[in-house]
Amino acid sequence: MKAINEIKNFSAEFKQNWLQYLVLFTGISVLNQFVFIPFFRYINTFVLQKGAIPFVSLSNLEIILTKHPFVALALLIELAALLFVIYSQLALLILVIKNQFDLKESLSEYGQCLKHFRLGSLLLLAIYFLLIIPFANIVFRTPLLAKLKIPQFIVDYMTRDWILLTVLVVFYVVIFILALRFLFTLPIMVLDKTTTREAMKKSASLMKKSWRKVLGFFITLGIIAILAMVINSVLAYLLQLLWDIFPRELALILATINLSLFQVISELLLIWTSAISLLFLIKITTKEEKLPNASHNKALVTPIMIIWILAIIVNGVENVFYLTGIDDHAPVTISHRGVNDKNGVQNTIEALKKTAKFKPDYVEIDVHETKDNQFIIMHDENLKKLTGVDKEPKYLTVKQLTQLTAKEDGHRGKVVSLDQYIKAAKKLKQKLLIEIKTTQHDSKNFVANFNKKYGQTILKNKYQVQSLDYTAVKKMHQLNSKIPVLYIQPYNLTYPRSAADGYSMEYSTLSSDFIWQAHLQNHVVYAWTVNNTAEMKKMMYEHVDGFITNDVAKLNTTIEDFEGRKSYAERLLNYMTAFPILD
Repeated sequence: MKAINEIKNFSAEFKQNWLQYLVLFTGISVLNQFVFIPFFRYINTFVLQKGAIPFVSLSNLEIILTKHPFVALALLIELAALLFVIYSQLALLILVIKNQFDLKESLSEYGQCLKHFRLGSLLLLAIYFLLIIPFANIVFRTPLLAKLKIPQFIVDYMTRDWILLTVLVVFYVVIFILALRFLFTLPIMVLDKTTTREAMKKSASLMKKSWRKVLGFFITLGIIAILAMVINSVLAYLLQLLWDIFPRELALILATINLSLFQVISELLLIWTSAISLLFLIKITTKEEKLPNASHNKALVTPIMIIWILAIIVNGVENVFYLTGIDDHAPVTISHRGVNDKNGVQNTIEALKKTAKFKPDYVEIDVHETKDNQFIIMHDENLKKLTGVDKEPKYLTVKQLTQLTAKEDGHRGKVVSLDQYIKAAKKLKQKLLIEIKTTQHDSKNFVANFNKKYGQTILKNKYQVQSLDYTAVKKMHQLNSKIPVLYIQPYNLTYPRSAADGYSMEYSTLSSDFIWQAHLQNHVVYAWTVNNTAEMKKMMYEHVDGFITNDVAKLNTTIEDFEGRKSYAERLLNYMTAFPILD
């Protein structure tokens, strides 16, 4: 009950100064979208290009540190700058709200904060930002913080085994406890003008006394926000069912207004949630029952309102395209490892035959080099998980490997060579997306041998090739530029700049901005591994070119549902599914 009363009081404060809050949050959002995010991406891309480094990952981190020290230094400076920008935004946000939009006073206090800021605090700040991500979407929604997250493919991998799942659950519980413990670190740093280390100590002490109150408040606020979004969604959908009775031209106008209004209300609800959250954090930190009267400086109101009007117009045009299906294009469907909803052992002919019945555009398979420099279909670098043999493919001949039987999900299937798999695919008239898997034990001519043996077959049958190893991608492109070669990326850190013809991007880090940039260069973008209907629809809305999925049947149904000639109400429902509540 106390939490509800506090939310009511904060809501009254928000209602009184809603225009200032709108200006504040919109201004920061515009700066992030059009200044900071493009700036950091361009700098990151520029630095990597100058060092002739196509990407940053665990696989090449050692090479960057040992052979490209200046690139490593530049990336560290960039990371430090990013952390400082995030800190500055949150600090100014807290100060402006605490000082009730008195910019002069807020900037003066921010200058005092900088006097206490130390470069050594950046490491602690990095840890702090990682910890508060579970709360970030409630307290302050910023794409800068949204980039700091665990890619979904790692989470998916951790949920396949009960031991790994237990580790993941324990990890999240620990992160949640630490996040709750240090939640007030930044507000204390800003409002008490103290160091990060000292603020962490004070936050832990403060949370020890008030953790029940904090949890109760945010749980209550979350429930209210979700209910408000549900009501917004239901009303928009029911209204559109009514509008669809009218002639199609009039129904389209009403549908465009309806969808645009739904988007505006959703955004206002998110701003309200963020404002209420920050007001609560400030109150707990300062122990003040009431903030001073707001300053009504309206210098920025007009430009922000113009931005909102322009955004609504642009969104309105996009909504017309979406509702009419003008920009619809069926994405390429790709079966991940040749299976459909666990219908067989991955990368086996038995599974291929079953999966081909669902008519995917491509079946994705994984290729390893063998001891006798042939090619075997296998994803893992060790055979033990599927066959029970604790060896790497590179240490067995293709004859030895094809005598092994793989077991998975209650199915059995023979390990097969690439020759055998291609032969079976030809009979089924099934195109392939071949992933080249490389290890440190491969021969120097691995890619050259692969191209020599299969290059013409790949071209003739219109297959595609991809690899997580950029060296293999570049080499394959040099040897046979006519073959479409995609570069697999588990993280979205830079703009698409490489020798590849396209990209396979882990879907949870894939952004519409990356897709747009790739399309400007006539490069395709595939999302992997997408098994959720809502994510499929979201990616289609953002114009991804293809999906690598474990469930082709679900993907086919989703595409048909998303792109079918449906009523505007159903199109609106599709949008809500693609962008769920508080996503």
